[in-house]
Amino acid sequence: MEELNQIRNIYCVGRNYRAHAAELGNEVPSEPMLFGKPTHAICAMDGGEIILPADKGEIHHEAELVIRMARPYSPELSLDQLIDGIALGIDFTLRDLQSKLKSKGQPWLAAKGFLRSAPISAFHPFPGEDALANAEFSLLVDDRLAQHGHVSDMIFPVRQLIEYTSKHFGLGTGDILFTGTPEGVGPMAQGDELQLLWGSELWGKLRVNLG
Repeated sequence: MEELNQIRNIYCVGRNYRAHAAELGNEVPSEPMLFGKPTHAICAMDGGEIILPADKGEIHHEAELVIRMARPYSPELSLDQLIDGIALGIDFTLRDLQSKLKSKGQPWLAAKGFLRSAPISAFHPFPGEDALANAEFSLLVDDRLAQHGHVSDMIFPVRQLIEYTSKHFGLGTGDILFTGTPEGVGPMAQGDELQLLWGSELWGKLRVNLG
């Protein structure tokens, strides 16, 4: 997808759903926890195969709503003016490696920013602030419901995430933001087929190859 080549910065939010923080035994943050991925992490979730490392321990799926900025943040602008598209994506995580890094107080980049660690669907028009707040999304793994998220359950809602990210790191046209994952994260197995649904509509699909 040509639109993926125009993505600039990739920001990701950790622990933005209480149940997900609880399932990993993590504290609920008092302010957004942000980390980044390099643009080489992005790939299209277009029905093809994705090659993931097989020698780094467990790789967990984390399904997320992704927003794309239409312009730099300004407080007088509405979400309709700030966001020009939404997608669904997966924040693949090398969980064993992340646990080691966390125990040493080291950055998560090696566990979060590896090649093809951020597949995303095509972008769709922003549905409006009210519709977004009431939206649901799901991840199926081999037709089994693995994750189901309600946007309204976010600890930090989308506008607060945009404000915080802009203040501390800057947000510009073409930047994207992974907004956090609900509970149900789990390990990938060879040949798993993943499907991301917005409501009941299929937005993204891929098959896992642990190369």
